[in-house]
Amino acid sequence: MNLLTLHNIEKRYGNKLALCNVNLEVKRGEILAVVGPNGAGKTTLLKIMALIEASSRGEMYYGDIKISKDKIEEFRRKFTMVFQKSVFFNTSVYENIAYGLKMRKLPKNEIKQRVQEALQLVKLEGYAKRQARKLSGGEQQRVSLARALALETELLLLDEPTANLDPKTVSIIEEAIADVNRRMKTTIVIATHNMFQAQNMTHRTALILNGKIVEIGKTKEIFTSSTRLQSFASLENVFSGNAEPRPDGTTIIDIGEGIKIQAAINTCGKVSVFVMPEDIILSKRPLISSARNVLKGTIIEISDFGSIVRLRVGVNGLSFVVQITKRSFLEMRLNLGSKVFLTFKASSVRLV
Repeated sequence: MNLLTLHNIEKRYGNKLALCNVNLEVKRGEILAVVGPNGAGKTTLLKIMALIEASSRGEMYYGDIKISKDKIEEFRRKFTMVFQKSVFFNTSVYENIAYGLKMRKLPKNEIKQRVQEALQLVKLEGYAKRQARKLSGGEQQRVSLARALALETELLLLDEPTANLDPKTVSIIEEAIADVNRRMKTTIVIATHNMFQAQNMTHRTALILNGKIVEIGKTKEIFTSSTRLQSFASLENVFSGNAEPRPDGTTIIDIGEGIKIQAAINTCGKVSVFVMPEDIILSKRPLISSARNVLKGTIIEISDFGSIVRLRVGVNGLSFVVQITKRSFLEMRLNLGSKVFLTFKASSVRLV
């Protein structure tokens, strides 16, 4: 039985069509992945499903009940969404997680129990009294998930829940997601760029391109037979090489030509990986950052797309595609032959 059904959903922002004729069924108790490139409409789709934003056209059903405007508040309590970057109240972790429960007027004892259980799920026991805004990025993301889990809603919507996080945090979040789905039968929709995550965690996968769901099916079948998904995942910056795990949980991948990159995955042997052009920071000098991968190269191709410029950078015998704004391109006075540095995090390296 379907928990949520979307019929002909369209979303416009002025003249921009963000979602076009989206039809989607979310089955009770499943984990559904929504994958697609940046700007494809993943976040917009999740916001509409969470009833945070209204569609410009189309209908949504909870079971066989149409979600009309006068019922939005009623159904909003059944769904919750975790954003890639969450906002916290300037107070303790406990109070941030308990806020939604207090709004629901739950008894104090039940609030305390739910907060404790949620913190245990994300392995943040002992963090209740800490200031939420002073936590690390990974810890804050776990608090965001705990805040959503404590509500025990029927539908949990996650927007890039593990983007730019260290391997340990990724593992904790994925374990918590799998646990609540298995134990509480919570229905979960994950918008993600992480092909490995989608392939290994979800029951079904939907591919969204240019605001349209172009393919959906059982995850195993989609990843095996979908030429569209393979084209998306393998579009650019795809490299194959030998992977060797490190004690810290990351992996060093030798992609040839004397280039080794570090990935936030735990695997070994022959692998194929890709890096999204948008995940690579380009600079004229080495950046001081926590990113594990810094490569020096030369611009060998320039493609101007108006406000966006895509550059192909040669690094030894390999090439990387990088996307930057036209403004950055002009400010850095880049041209063919310019020497540049490419910086990207280990978490940006994903398995094909």
